[in-house]
Amino acid sequence: MTVLLSDLSRRIHLGGTARSPDDVISLYKLGLQFGEITIAEPANFHLLQNEYRARSGETGLYYLCHGPREGDPNDIHSLETIYFPKLLRVLSIMSELEMRLLTLHLWLDPRFVLQDTIDYKIGFLRRLTERACSGGITVCLENLSENADHLTEVFAAVPALSLTLDLGHAELLSKENTSFGFLEKCPDRIKHIHLHDNHGGTSPDDDLHLPVGEGKIDFQKIFQRLHAVHYKGTMTLELRPDQIKSCLGYVKRLVNSTV
Repeated sequence: MTVLLSDLSRRIHLGGTARSPDDVISLYKLGLQFGEITIAEPANFHLLQNEYRARSGETGLYYLCHGPREGDPNDIHSLETIYFPKLLRVLSIMSELEMRLLTLHLWLDPRFVLQDTIDYKIGFLRRLTERACSGGITVCLENLSENADHLTEVFAAVPALSLTLDLGHAELLSKENTSFGFLEKCPDRIKHIHLHDNHGGTSPDDDLHLPVGEGKIDFQKIFQRLHAVHYKGTMTLELRPDQIKSCLGYVKRLVNSTV
């Protein structure tokens, strides 16, 4: 099932992480509209590809893609010879499964990533978005520890690049959830959102992926800002199906609230 991003102009679509083809059935039973599939090793994904295609046909759910991790964020040789070819294989798989949005991790925080590497990664993203756009695929950079100021230069240099706003990551390494900065400075770049909760913190171990409402993130305030900028797009609950079930009612109230 193909859903173009332009088809989302009037409403928000809710989906969940699909870690297996069986998860697609669980997401369908929860009333969600899509599954976000992580393709960690594209060379091995053919073993599951037909199953995912069959589950989409059975349920009517469509798919978005989360790409593989980059490895050492400062190793330009590895990024060029291993990560970039992996992503090209991911784009090919996405076309076969009619997936139209790719979220990727490419760390660009100047507090941790060398400036020479950031410059290389900007060129990396230009090349990748060119290849993706030719196949009708939108590439979204996911915020890790970066804030809006860190990514201003990147978005200016790569006009076709969009943003997956991860509300959980935005709570870490910051006194205020950094999603407010992204919503203020680059709302037009936000094409996808990841939903999960945590208690704040300063390390990857604090990225707890709790059900929405079980941590300290002020989702009501964030959704007020999302409504204010008229966000209409996709949102993935990055949780297990049982966790999604526990907070789905709350999430739907947030989505449908106009306050």
